Amino acid sequence: MEKFFKLKENNTTVSTEVMAGLTTFFAMSYILFVNPNILSATGMPFQAVFLATIISAIIGTLVMGLFANVPYAQAPGMGLNAFFTFTVVLGLGYKWQEALAMVFICGLINIFITVTKIRKLIIYSIPESLQHAISGGIGIFIAYVGLKNANLLNFSADSATITSSVVKDGAATNVSMNGGVVPALANFNNAPVLLAIIGLALMAVLVVLNIRGAVIIGILGTTVIGIFMGVVDLSAIDWHANSLSSSFKDLGTTFGAAFGEQGMQSLFSNASKIPQVLMTIIAFSLSDTFDTIGTFIGTGRRTGIFSKEDEDALEDSKGFNTKMDKALFADAIATSIGAVFGTSNTTTYVESAAGIGAGGRTGLTSVVVAGLFAISSFFSPLISVVPSQATAPALILVGVMMMASFKDINWVDLEEALPAFFASVFMGLCYSISYGIAAGFIFYAIVKVAKGKAKEVSIILWIVDALFILNFLILAIL
Repeated sequence: MEKFFKLKENNTTVSTEVMAGLTTFFAMSYILFVNPNILSATGMPFQAVFLATIISAIIGTLVMGLFANVPYAQAPGMGLNAFFTFTVVLGLGYKWQEALAMVFICGLINIFITVTKIRKLIIYSIPESLQHAISGGIGIFIAYVGLKNANLLNFSADSATITSSVVKDGAATNVSMNGGVVPALANFNNAPVLLAIIGLALMAVLVVLNIRGAVIIGILGTTVIGIFMGVVDLSAIDWHANSLSSSFKDLGTTFGAAFGEQGMQSLFSNASKIPQVLMTIIAFSLSDTFDTIGTFIGTGRRTGIFSKEDEDALEDSKGFNTKMDKALFADAIATSIGAVFGTSNTTTYVESAAGIGAGGRTGLTSVVVAGLFAISSFFSPLISVVPSQATAPALILVGVMMMASFKDINWVDLEEALPAFFASVFMGLCYSISYGIAAGFIFYAIVKVAKGKAKEVSIILWIVDALFILNFLILAIL
């Protein structure tokens, strides 16, 4: 194990990697229940999506750990699953089988741009100041996700600001609003909010005191406290519901559906819809690609998982010689695999930063996460006992740590500060890593052109900016 994962070389131990794996898994385990809830709104069987989520996470994460030897976990991506359901299926009217076919093609595109070094060239072309901004911006994003998951924020809105909504069975399942939404701090008058505050305080103390395994201890400790506070209800565990056998039975409905009569064969049958189909696939691909690139740059550079030498080697490396090469390939193949089983885009999870913050440095962390996903297929009711109030503090604290990258940005120089601001702050405000990167890239080009330094913008960034603008136009048309 030491030889395979190079633990000493990466200054880590088996126990640290196991702790990191546990931390990452608990930080992202919500996807086991959230993804089926979202995708089942399309008519897909809940249990089939549940098992497809687990299988895609296991395969993608194992490839990441065993092939690339990096501590990242993969699973169907949030945001991408919402786009799949509410825009592609419920909004544009495509069948879920056709949407799976689009995701499969998106995966093939990602494999192509990885094998042909396009992805690596994109990473290499990102200026250092924007790399620091992306790292700090992901910190903002992760911390915001933690605050939201802990229900520490309340949002109020005027009904007049509603721009669109999707109604299913008489209830609104997705509501879009404009600037009328106002965030505020939640009232500390209910047990879940109080538990989140207790968990945050507990974990902060453990981290500040440099207690070994502080994050996972905090998660488990908060869960136990939640039992006594009535937030965690052990009596609600139903070991007979959602059995593994019924999940496998339902999986037959979604497995391979992307290639059937209702899937790939139907997707391109209407010539008038082909341009829209292609634009939708591009939208899938751009979001998936830049979510992953942002996660790798934001978490890998600062922690040393991807060294400066490793990143510099991207320009001249051939095949899969660097960890970054292998990690990008592992991420690329996961989306197509997930589509085969019946789920939306599988991507590298930014919650991996929680495990990295707990000391994870090698693929052993990923192998532990994959093993826990496998076990979860048998014990999903027990895993669901861990409340979001227990995992949210981990995300908040990791976000705080990652924001240290902002110190390497020259905020006094507006030429550097403007793109950095849009790349970082937009991630949290738009709730999207890829949109933050898009804003940063576009403003970087605008600033350089205004200063007469257009030649400093690489051809790769010009192409990427054009694709991002095209993507925004596609979303506006859709």
